[in-house]
Amino acid sequence: MKFSPVLLLITMSIVSSAQNKPRARDLGVPFEGSPGPLNAIVDVPGVAVGHKTLISGDGKLQVGAGPVRTGVTAVWPRGKQSSDPVFGGFFSQNGNGDMTGTHWIEESGFLDGPVLITNTHSVGVVRDAYLAWLVKNKRQPGTNVFDGGFYTYPIVAETYDGFLNDINGFHVKPDDVAAALESASTGRVPEGNVGGGTGMVCYGFKGGIGTSSRKLAGGYTVGVLVQCNCGSRRQLRIGGLPVGQEIADNMPVASVQHSFRDDTGSIIIVVATDAPLLPHQTKRLARRATMGLARTGSTSGNGSGDIFIAFSTANPNAAAAKAPVNVSMLPNDAINGVFEAAVQATEEAIVNAMVGAETMTGIDGHKVSALPHDRLREVLRKYGRLLP
Repeated sequence: MKFSPVLLLITMSIVSSAQNKPRARDLGVPFEGSPGPLNAIVDVPGVAVGHKTLISGDGKLQVGAGPVRTGVTAVWPRGKQSSDPVFGGFFSQNGNGDMTGTHWIEESGFLDGPVLITNTHSVGVVRDAYLAWLVKNKRQPGTNVFDGGFYTYPIVAETYDGFLNDINGFHVKPDDVAAALESASTGRVPEGNVGGGTGMVCYGFKGGIGTSSRKLAGGYTVGVLVQCNCGSRRQLRIGGLPVGQEIADNMPVASVQHSFRDDTGSIIIVVATDAPLLPHQTKRLARRATMGLARTGSTSGNGSGDIFIAFSTANPNAAAAKAPVNVSMLPNDAINGVFEAAVQATEEAIVNAMVGAETMTGIDGHKVSALPHDRLREVLRKYGRLLP
């Protein structure tokens, strides 16, 4: 595949800005809990994240030609070299969205492979592309393998980016999925207008990918990654304050033909931990993402697909066992800290998605403004909540 100089410059710009962008804590936003070293989902040992960002064209929408503002994000529970499934569970807070493969997670208790996130109309190609990637690389999943072959159910989730992106142009291709899978690393996670979050809108500001983590007293870590595309401006709360009401201007600008609707968003939340949890406990953990989402003001409107998945990287090789195997679990009476960490990290990941995003113009001149850092600090200062 050949890369144009323009595309190369865009890619280099994204990487450079990801390394230099302030995050919510840098702006003085108060959060509870102690984050891990990178304050990201990759603080959970083994977890790796990769993005493929697609940005091209501007002006009038020409279906199939652009403008393009989309991509793919991949979250590997044990890294891209591992085929060892993890205990997992999912929860649908409001089901106006899609996450494939969840029936088998519910049945088996295992999440087998990465969690992939993209736009609404690219779920099919991303699912098929992951299967093709397995075949091309002679990789097998960790379950449902038999002599001569295998079958598996990829986990692919989505949120709608059609306000900024030529969503009916189907610009996400198999090579883009492979790039997200193969670029996954355990280093700093780019946030905002990247990967599957490239064209997303969050509380009327530019949204996208955000992440955060919490270290627990017992040595365990909880990490969260979100693809944030939900909520209305009036709802937004940061640090417990009515930021959306205080910063009520700079609303998304739409053409007459395509008015902005704030209830057609969605949010995908991925919660990871190395605490030893059994499948039913990971489902309980996934539910707690709802409370972190609520802290930022969302009420999960009818048009929002709010779907969450959680997994535990403890108990390696449990899926491969051919005979009874001993597994460890955190007693229910000792799980409160994990729940609290998930709530705190979810809240911060959502705010990080908006803080990390930049103003974007897409199809037909539709424009979504970034959350203004200086005005956010003014609101925090006004209410006595700004941290040094």
